[in-house]
Amino acid sequence: MSKLSTWLSAARLRTLPLSVSGVIMGTALANFQDRSDKIIFFFALMTTISFQVTSNFANDYGDGVKGTDNEGRLGPKRALQSGLLTRKELKTGILIAITVSSLLVLAVLYFSFGDESLEYFALFAVLGLASIWAAIRYTIGDSAYGYKGHGDLFVFLFFGLLAVAGTMFLYTKELTWWAFLPAASIGLLSTGVLNLNNLRDFENDKESGKNTMVVKIGFRNGKRYHFFLLTTAFICLLIFMFVKFESWYHFLPLLTLIPVLIHMVKVYRTNEPVKLDPELKKLALSTFLLALMFYFTYNNFL
Repeated sequence: MSKLSTWLSAARLRTLPLSVSGVIMGTALANFQDRSDKIIFFFALMTTISFQVTSNFANDYGDGVKGTDNEGRLGPKRALQSGLLTRKELKTGILIAITVSSLLVLAVLYFSFGDESLEYFALFAVLGLASIWAAIRYTIGDSAYGYKGHGDLFVFLFFGLLAVAGTMFLYTKELTWWAFLPAASIGLLSTGVLNLNNLRDFENDKESGKNTMVVKIGFRNGKRYHFFLLTTAFICLLIFMFVKFESWYHFLPLLTLIPVLIHMVKVYRTNEPVKLDPELKKLALSTFLLALMFYFTYNNFL
């Protein structure tokens, strides 16, 4: 495998559609209020992608150093685990990713707020730094929050509330209570993807001392928790649609409930963690599809 292919593998490109779902949803909410800006949209997308890549590099390093990535792990082989990248190389990659993320944060804030709203610029700069911190500290360090069962909360906050409501604010410079309903939907679905990953890795995580939410509550309760996350996500979305109802086609994003329901049945019937791996892609892509359908229907493309 070439060095470029190794880095692309470490970046885990398959995780990117899920990571941009919040930005797409937040942009849709802004456009629904007749606010749009192609430059902000571009830099917001690039920023969230850089956050995800930073997180993926950091997770590869953190789990590799702690020994969680081992022969018992069921998912794709990691770069450090397989010896394709050294610790030093991966550290360098993390530092470069942090630098790129920081520059992109400054860029999107400049085009959003300029020098006219310094208080907003400063607030979102802090939120940007918090996002970078969260990307790194999930698995790196003695107090990595992913090893204490707090990953679900951070994913909900950063992939959902901050990604959606924060993106909308970049365009509109205001927040509305109803924006937190679709934000919660994306956050809950993203947390569902993490939970599914933890269900798949339940046995290895337990043996490695990685106390995810699933390890804490058990495999069976982890599945019940999974159903709760996905069901609540669509309830939040449905409430938003009733609150902001303007046309019947605004309910079209609910069609993505069909593949999610099929996914839930599959999870319910699966008792072997290894068989859950294919479901990760399905749920992540369903979330991305939901964001896309929401974007098109709430921008009156139909």
